[in-house]
Amino acid sequence: MSEPLKSGPRHQANCKDCSLAPLCLPLSLDLQDMDALDAIVKRGRPLKKGEFLFRQGDPFGALYAVRSGTVRTFSLSDEGQEQITGFHLPSEVIGLCALDSDHYPVSALALETTNVCEIPFQRLEDLAGQLPQLRRQLLRIMGREIREDQQMMLLLSRKTADERIATFLINLSARFEARGYSPDQFRLSMSRSDIGNFLGLAVETVSRVFTRFQQSGLVKVEGKEVCILQPERLCALAGGTMQD
Repeated sequence: MSEPLKSGPRHQANCKDCSLAPLCLPLSLDLQDMDALDAIVKRGRPLKKGEFLFRQGDPFGALYAVRSGTVRTFSLSDEGQEQITGFHLPSEVIGLCALDSDHYPVSALALETTNVCEIPFQRLEDLAGQLPQLRRQLLRIMGREIREDQQMMLLLSRKTADERIATFLINLSARFEARGYSPDQFRLSMSRSDIGNFLGLAVETVSRVFTRFQQSGLVKVEGKEVCILQPERLCALAGGTMQD
């Protein structure tokens, strides 16, 4: 069982000063309501790369909002086979999949130095009952997770290897842009093996597709650094269109 996060000094961060607030739970809250949410949030020491936030089977007690870094979630089959279920970036909430259970059905592992906000679920539920805007935002986040799960099922059932990786890169690009980062140049915190596991592809296939994308001028890749050179073409390969 993972150790609970130890709370750090309260001056380290707060919801109203957080640049991620428009993407996270405080969306649409006024300052007074934001203070009420901030009062229940725990902010502990950073997680080191390879450290677990929680493990599959741990008792469910809290949701976690990523402040910085990246978290990989995955489940283990009875045979010990690992299936990656997601990569979570700053502002994204982890643990919603445990809402219908007393235990986390997945494990959450830091892919790099990562800071999270721990939100005790019982206290969040009580507060959401008092703050309609908070309850509405919590439902939006849950709805977004359901939609992303459905999109993932469609991705794995219909698309070729090139289309899957193009979709993966375009999805990351959009998520980085929403957080104020460059949509065309970013670092992949996950390994090629992780990407293959997530997309249902062999690691050799992932490497071949990245090589093919480079040769065709779609992207430039140096180690884990990715530069999207032709976003329109990459988006078209993923089956979408660029938004203004």
